[in-house]
Amino acid sequence: MPYDPKEPMKDRITDIGPPHYEQFLPPVVKKNFGKWKYHEILQPGVLVHVAESGDEIYSVRVGSCRIMSVELIREVCEIADKYCDGYLRFTTRNNIEFLLDKKAKLKPLLDDLKGRKFAGGSNKFPVGGTGAGVTNIVHTQGWVHCHTPAIDASGVVKAVMDELYDEFCNMRLPAQVRIALACCLNMCGAVHCSDIAILGVHRKPPFIEHDRVSKVCEVPLAIAACPTAAIKPSKVEEFKSVAINNERCMFCGNCYTMCPALPLANREGDGIALWVGGKVSNSRCAPKFSKLAVPYIPNEPPRWPTTVKTIKRIVDLYAKDAKRYERIAEWIERIGWERFFEKAELEFRHEHIDDYRLAMTTWRTTTQFKW
Repeated sequence: MPYDPKEPMKDRITDIGPPHYEQFLPPVVKKNFGKWKYHEILQPGVLVHVAESGDEIYSVRVGSCRIMSVELIREVCEIADKYCDGYLRFTTRNNIEFLLDKKAKLKPLLDDLKGRKFAGGSNKFPVGGTGAGVTNIVHTQGWVHCHTPAIDASGVVKAVMDELYDEFCNMRLPAQVRIALACCLNMCGAVHCSDIAILGVHRKPPFIEHDRVSKVCEVPLAIAACPTAAIKPSKVEEFKSVAINNERCMFCGNCYTMCPALPLANREGDGIALWVGGKVSNSRCAPKFSKLAVPYIPNEPPRWPTTVKTIKRIVDLYAKDAKRYERIAEWIERIGWERFFEKAELEFRHEHIDDYRLAMTTWRTTTQFKW
């Protein structure tokens, strides 16, 4: 039978795949689907969407952690049941949005959220992350649950957002600032297109455990996984193993994914690179990839002070120097990259020169196409 989008469950004979999203929409959203007239930000973290019919839905955005405890999830569900008829959503940047169909529920919800604290006194559900402020940081798994990270994710994000907390709860920057973290350059995070990006970098090639390679690895897969063809089969003493051309290695960890006998993590070699100037938006100028600002900062757990200090310096400089509505990329291009490095007190090093031989610098990735 042909698929009917108006009756997605008709004649369905399998439960493979997710349920249709429509059954999870709040009634007011389902009623006015595709017929929204406008939206406004009433205060940091609080939005109202108005439909052509006159119906309204209020969303209250709160920052949340990327990896939640069951207890916190249950508390979130309790709040949604109490004020939102059980409806909420998660944004792409790990925020929670409580969805209200009546304005009368707004103040009681905000007062309730303000009163919920952790044992140390900090807010469990800080309201903000909208408009001209710092959004919640989208990030990857880090040390807690990944095999190739060069840095931690949750720990770095916690340290950075503690410093930028006031900018999350307010809208006093020239424009929105999106921050992302990826714990290695395989980049499960959005570091390629964020205003400020924190990227974990390896600086040393994999260590080859020759006695284990043939026991735990499919050597052809490890060779094929290398994007720069730096790996070839080799025999070392009596072991069938591999050899790595260190000059060609880009420290990506793909080979380790295929072969656990090629570990990449290194206490001295791993650290953080900071990138700036990425954006997805097409407004005012084309989307932009992030560009390297700081090639390397050592891992400094548990609070990563150098990374936090550098990011705070860039955000404060941007807040002081940029014009209204300018994203970080637009501000930097207006004053010039040389001037940005000077003002931000960043050192220009050889790593800033993009000489990657496979770089496709002529890709057209925008609707603002020009000959």
